[in-house]
Amino acid sequence: MEYDLIVIGTGGAAMAAGIEARSRGRSVLLIEHGPLGGTCLNVGCIPSKNLLAAAGQRHRALASRFRGVPTSAEGAVVGELMTQKQELIEHLRQTKYADVAEAHGFPIMYGHAQFLDEQSLQVGDRTLHAGAYVIATGATPHVPDLPGIGEVDYLTSTTAMEQQDLPTSMVVLGGGYVGLEQAQLWAHLGVDVTLVGRVAPYAEPEVADVLRTAFQQEGITVLEEYGREVAPHAGGVIVTTDSGVRVDGQRLLIATGRRASTSGLGLQAAGIGTDARGFILVDENLRTTNHRVHAAGDVCGAPQYVYVAARTGRVAAAGALGEPSTVDYRGLPGVTFTTPQVASAGLTEARALELGHDCDCRILGAQDIPRALVNQDTRGVLKLVIDARTRKVLGVHAALDGAGELMLAATYAIKFGLTVEDLADTWAPYLTMSEALRIAAGLFRTTIPTSCCA
Repeated sequence: MEYDLIVIGTGGAAMAAGIEARSRGRSVLLIEHGPLGGTCLNVGCIPSKNLLAAAGQRHRALASRFRGVPTSAEGAVVGELMTQKQELIEHLRQTKYADVAEAHGFPIMYGHAQFLDEQSLQVGDRTLHAGAYVIATGATPHVPDLPGIGEVDYLTSTTAMEQQDLPTSMVVLGGGYVGLEQAQLWAHLGVDVTLVGRVAPYAEPEVADVLRTAFQQEGITVLEEYGREVAPHAGGVIVTTDSGVRVDGQRLLIATGRRASTSGLGLQAAGIGTDARGFILVDENLRTTNHRVHAAGDVCGAPQYVYVAARTGRVAAAGALGEPSTVDYRGLPGVTFTTPQVASAGLTEARALELGHDCDCRILGAQDIPRALVNQDTRGVLKLVIDARTRKVLGVHAALDGAGELMLAATYAIKFGLTVEDLADTWAPYLTMSEALRIAAGLFRTTIPTSCCA
């Protein structure tokens, strides 16, 4: 065999798999048919959060919450933002991917990989063999087969973040995390945005309500229906919803989920099965229906976070090299980088009940969080879900300024079995948003108001 392990892809899952293999002293090759770095670096986390930060700065300049502090902002020069974004991508591509691969000692081959059979792979005019394989090719935006979709020049989250000029108006189809972030990103840059789709469909209802209100206050039109048909319109596009409502915009952005990126991989020839949505079928050890091949990250339907991709990449590589293990998803955190942020860790109330917990919940409004009061921004809630019998923390959910910063502590609490009393009795630095965890935990003892630090 030429290599102990061949990994298809160079994103978070693939890089983690390569590092894992080399840590075991095994030879490994990564294969990439596009730009080095995968989804997160090139078209996902990095560019979207960079542009969201830029758009958010402009929005804050237009809407100061402090009397006596005048602010103003002109229109954004989108081309400059895109250039700066690309410079960041190229810097990270070198320092976090190319340099890392060199430091760990695994080569990267460029070209399209295709399985010829269950144990060999073709890249260009070369046929490669390895003792084991890991597929880590990620996912791409899913475009629904709506009537008229082929007649309009739509955007996806990928192509939207390549625009050089701002449209005057935009319809965003999809209310999940990508749709929410993209809708607010362009709205904060001055685009008239209409969002079609259920807002944060998997979030706690109290959390979704905060974001729904924030969008409405910012002038984003929210239509919580399904888009059923699209059609070209003079100067743009019209979207018709399932109830017959018609909305129009200069541009249409499709954000209705993602599908596995497996085109041309030769999965059938390799005996690798997929599910109804095209994601690669894996067992708890991330092994596919071909015992030589494991899969990791978005391509196998794992939760679509880059840190999940990295963890699954390590597990897949270890399993492929003879040491199977599993991924522990307890307390898995997630953040949607809207303003306010939406973040969660662990179980929702509904899921806890489904699993048989006798759960108890408390909701803390941002008006009772000292940091929010100081910031003059009391939009938001924090919800704690616990097991009423054991008092252990099951879930933490928030819509707050900086909600994502609370989730590391929340994940620790859930993973290591802390009780709500543990949270209430643990030190929390005053005038930080993370203090909200301690305050919310105290609501399980009493709902009588307390002093700031009591």
